[in-house]
Amino acid sequence: MYAKFIGSLSGFLYTYLLPLLLIGGGLYFSFKTNFVQLRLLKDSIKVIGEPAEDEKSISSFQALMVSTASRVGTGNIVGVSTAIALGGAGAVFWMWVVAILGAASAFIESTLAQIYKKRDKDGGSYGGPAYYIENGLKNKTLGMIFAVILIVTYMVGFNMLAAYNVSSSFSTYSFWNPKVTPIIMGIILAALTALSIFGGGKKLSQITSHLVPIMSVAYIIVAIVVIIKNITMIPGIFADIFTQAFDFKAIFGGFTGSCVMLGLKRGLYSNEAGIGSAPNAAAAADTSHPAKQGLVQMMSVYLDTIIICTATAFMLLASGVVPTPEMAGAPYNVAALQANFGNFGQYFFSFALFLFGFTTLIGNYFYAESNLNYVLGKKPNKTTLTIFRVVAVLVVLFGPKLEFGVAWDTADVLMAFMAMINIPAIFMLKDSAIKCMKDYSEQKRAGKNPVFKASSIDLKDKVDFWQDTVKANK
Repeated sequence: MYAKFIGSLSGFLYTYLLPLLLIGGGLYFSFKTNFVQLRLLKDSIKVIGEPAEDEKSISSFQALMVSTASRVGTGNIVGVSTAIALGGAGAVFWMWVVAILGAASAFIESTLAQIYKKRDKDGGSYGGPAYYIENGLKNKTLGMIFAVILIVTYMVGFNMLAAYNVSSSFSTYSFWNPKVTPIIMGIILAALTALSIFGGGKKLSQITSHLVPIMSVAYIIVAIVVIIKNITMIPGIFADIFTQAFDFKAIFGGFTGSCVMLGLKRGLYSNEAGIGSAPNAAAAADTSHPAKQGLVQMMSVYLDTIIICTATAFMLLASGVVPTPEMAGAPYNVAALQANFGNFGQYFFSFALFLFGFTTLIGNYFYAESNLNYVLGKKPNKTTLTIFRVVAVLVVLFGPKLEFGVAWDTADVLMAFMAMINIPAIFMLKDSAIKCMKDYSEQKRAGKNPVFKASSIDLKDKVDFWQDTVKANK
């Protein structure tokens, strides 16, 4: 009963509402910012290396790693194989569209998170969509609704799915027992998650800042090796991606399973641009100008989809393995790697997905805990926080026991609810972010290290930061 309902709801949302929000919204923000995602791409790379001047806050790089830990996860591996196996090669094109247009949305939402971030008792910062909805739109109720949905989405929906995907990667091994192995995997993942999250938010950024680059580079290297081994197939792969992406007869003949819908779903799940997750990490960064963190989070979308998801897609399509709907998910990835590396491919995939999934669990929890603070109106006491973290661990424990369709549809629906609140919210608040972007560009042209003041964009809303110049131009 639940499986049928959640599947129908997912189909409805991604047929009628999400294309308008994701593609329409991304196009709108792209034109309003003069395609900031392309125009200031070079700046985004430079900003990533800037250190935090306050040791109590996290740097732009650490904020990028926290957001990337959530973005770069099982969606980049299993999500891509699922999209191709069910929707065809054309789904890759629509994942690119979601990423390129979504990068503009990511810039707007993360810049807003910086503008409206709050100061904690230690001098650091925190924030996210719930805060800019309350302070910018003057709607605390909607901010509260968003925060609750985010907690449910990330701590429950996404983390159960991540645990399920990690567990499913072992389904191709001879020792796999559908009644026992998922339970064992749940226990292992839950134990590691507990060790990480009970270390606190600062610990999360330290763990992810070390794991994410290592696992991303290793995975891309393996993908490149497969692509080079099968380099003669690349022209045909490009042809398949573009011809299938615009095969409108096939698309509209069965839209719910088409490359467009699968590309939208898996693209959004992978890079999360516009749904309001990355702004939670962006608000915690110590930076001299809000636009800098907007640029950092914009780069995270590219890192996620244009680089890692594309590497996965070309690795799969160049492997020589023809996918079937039954292979959707981990089996397709394993078959592709085994065809090129033998048993090593299977072992590497399990290891890679485990690392991707583990950092996803940590990054997702970071978002959930930051929004718990908003819901409670203060930092939770030790007992409340302990209970919350125990629940988070239990969710991971039971995730591997989910069914394939239920796991993905539940995550998709919750993610859609977030986008349905966040994208309209950043649309209404866009002027502040766009003025902030122009202020950044003007200072850069003057040869300055941009430093922001709320008065420079005539911001009337009360904010904890940016009221006075606390950092001088260098």
